[in-house]
Amino acid sequence: MAAKAMGYKVVIFDTMKDGPASSCADMTIVAPFDDTDALGRFALAIDVATVEFENIPVPALEFLEKRVPVHPASSVVRICQDRVLEKEFLRDHGFPVAPFRVVTSAGELEAALAELAAPSILKTAVLGYDGKGQISISPGDDAEVVWVMLGAPRAVLEKRISFDSEASVICARNATGSLCFPVQANVHRNGILDTTTAPASLPAAVSESARAIALGIAEKLGVIGLITVELFVLPDGSLVVNELAPRPHNSGHHTLETAVTSQFAQHVRAVCGLPLGAVDLRSPGVMVNLLGDLWSGGEPDWEVLFRETGCFLHLYGKEEPKPGRKMGHATLLGDAPTALERILSLRKKVVR
Repeated sequence: MAAKAMGYKVVIFDTMKDGPASSCADMTIVAPFDDTDALGRFALAIDVATVEFENIPVPALEFLEKRVPVHPASSVVRICQDRVLEKEFLRDHGFPVAPFRVVTSAGELEAALAELAAPSILKTAVLGYDGKGQISISPGDDAEVVWVMLGAPRAVLEKRISFDSEASVICARNATGSLCFPVQANVHRNGILDTTTAPASLPAAVSESARAIALGIAEKLGVIGLITVELFVLPDGSLVVNELAPRPHNSGHHTLETAVTSQFAQHVRAVCGLPLGAVDLRSPGVMVNLLGDLWSGGEPDWEVLFRETGCFLHLYGKEEPKPGRKMGHATLLGDAPTALERILSLRKKVVR
């Protein structure tokens, strides 16, 4: 996807096409990330490169960094695409994380379980998302069986912690400063984000702590662009960092309608060195993800959403709906819990 901003040609890598893609008026490049000839032509066509997904081969970013500015930097992507590096970064810089151990074999997993004890979660070091690449471990589970089931050479075992709710903070940073969007509340189903409510209904002190953590992480990483920090809110109001994403995030899609500046516009501003936009909410709202399950009886009845005042539908143009696959999202403006109850009811009604 390409966008123009103050004379900059900004190209976002399209990983769905397996390589850097520039849909500029004068050229289109689609090639594997290890094709240095294509990457070189790609660099000549742009002024700034950024990413919409952190699972980009780091060598490709390093190649481009020698030719054009790349934001976020390859060093940031390297950390955020690897759970081991991410957890170690957070721990080593004093940010709160759940107890964890790095494991590379069934024997190491058994030893780690003896230290952390079940219930725990075993997650692949790379490529896991939306609940994929992770296994919940209960007391008595066989470490060798679990390790074979995971099927990865390297993983992180995390102690399962009890939390009251989940939240996320999207922080924008450029060379002159940082701004955080309001803290938002998230609910996951089967490891996939289901709903996001903005703003989160949290005590002011908890929200301020969440913003401080996000700002601190952005500063320590040296992010230029966006960094999304997913958090667990514990019963005592303390916070634990779950994951990082150095890009626009699913939980921020509602900003297209709710915020003065959307997360997408903010990302472009940040990577181009433009002034950051205001992050105030124009309206509270609730976003729900629309998964392929809704297509069980055919194309959903979208008129249900169009008839609702303050409701906005976004479909992603994916050709084949599959259970658990994100096909789009809908945002309803209004205060929770009324807006949340209403949009959940509407989502049920679109199924034919």
